[in-house]
Amino acid sequence: MAEEAGAQDANMNRRTYTKRKFLWRARQKWKLLGLFEIDQDHEFYSFTCMLKEGLTAAVQVSIDTPRLGLLNEPDFSAVLTQVHEGFEMKTFAGPVFAQFRRMLGMSENDYQQSLSSEGLYLQFISNSKSKANFFLTNDKRIFLKTQEKREIQFLLSNLRSYMQHMERYPHSLLVKFLGVHSIKIPHEGKKYFIVMQSVFYPDERIQARYDVKGCQVSRWTEPIPEGSNIIVVLKDMNFEGSTISLDQQRSWLVRQVNIDTEYLRALNVLDYSLLVAHQPLHLDEQQQSWSFANVILRTKKSMLVGGSPSRSAGTPVPGLVEEESTVLVSEVVSGTDECHVKEVPKATVSSVDSSGSDMELTEVSVQNRRLLPRSKNSLHIIDGAQSRYFVGIIDVFTVYGFRKKLEYLWKSIRYRGQSFSTVHPDKYAKRLCQWVDDHTV
Repeated sequence: MAEEAGAQDANMNRRTYTKRKFLWRARQKWKLLGLFEIDQDHEFYSFTCMLKEGLTAAVQVSIDTPRLGLLNEPDFSAVLTQVHEGFEMKTFAGPVFAQFRRMLGMSENDYQQSLSSEGLYLQFISNSKSKANFFLTNDKRIFLKTQEKREIQFLLSNLRSYMQHMERYPHSLLVKFLGVHSIKIPHEGKKYFIVMQSVFYPDERIQARYDVKGCQVSRWTEPIPEGSNIIVVLKDMNFEGSTISLDQQRSWLVRQVNIDTEYLRALNVLDYSLLVAHQPLHLDEQQQSWSFANVILRTKKSMLVGGSPSRSAGTPVPGLVEEESTVLVSEVVSGTDECHVKEVPKATVSSVDSSGSDMELTEVSVQNRRLLPRSKNSLHIIDGAQSRYFVGIIDVFTVYGFRKKLEYLWKSIRYRGQSFSTVHPDKYAKRLCQWVDDHTV
């Protein structure tokens, strides 16, 4: 008996050592790569297989029984429970998120295909302090992130105001939440996670990624060696000396960041991040951007994408986009396919195109719509003269409560004279807006 017990202990120790060795190697690999496939040898392989199965079934419900008409209170409090072999998945406010996906122009079949494709999920190991796990679908279009229960409760309790904000400002830079779920596995407890549209998509040509909070303390990341395949998200201090060159769309970005941060300030939220990435525009992309045919297609997309699920998005207004006290109007070059854009006083806008009513033009202005690019993920992409920028606001769950107030007092002493992330939401929003104003041209 003693020998058998000793053999069992030895086997257990070997298994423990093997597991630790695998995890150590995996951690070293994570430090080097940042993004890689979750294959059968990975510790999260079975977990991501469960996610695929559960999410596929959850979306199938909205495909089989689509929610039509206006949303009501039961839709926001709805909980769908589905039991699978080896786990249980819950879907929160499913009808709301299904309608929001349609509002974004994403079909349920397309969404399901991204979540359930045969390709392996990817894991992203960030250099952030978050203890959350980050996953991407194989096409890198959709981002999944584990969250604390209190963060999920905060999102669901403010879901109606989030939807109202996205309806009022269809081109908002706030992260696009596509679903909220929990998964319960026997002997492992319950995990909550959110599904989001990836800001950095498509990412094949992205040269640099930044996570900006508008402060200095702990806002530097060691850059990767030139030519390396390592994916590192840089921070505020890494961006110093650089600018976001948008030309005519600068004022739109400044205004939209002000609008979105004002919404977050009203929620008493801080510590969110402005994600920024850039890649060069190819010459053909620069030339095509303002062709007459392209402007017409972009205008149609700009007026229809992100429309409210409860009312019409309005009639397309070709060649028109709000720009402070003036508007941008397309002008065709005679005998060519080129289309130049110029600014005209807002007062003369009614004579530019008789197809749109004053009410429709006013809605464009109030909603701060812009001329969206003809690209995937257009709500988070802004094209400058020579570069394409990916921009979005993420991590919107930190409330300025008692613990954060204590943290502010401690940091005020520890980092006297320096700017840090834990400040009152009013100051946080104002500071981030100032950063955008200072770093855009």
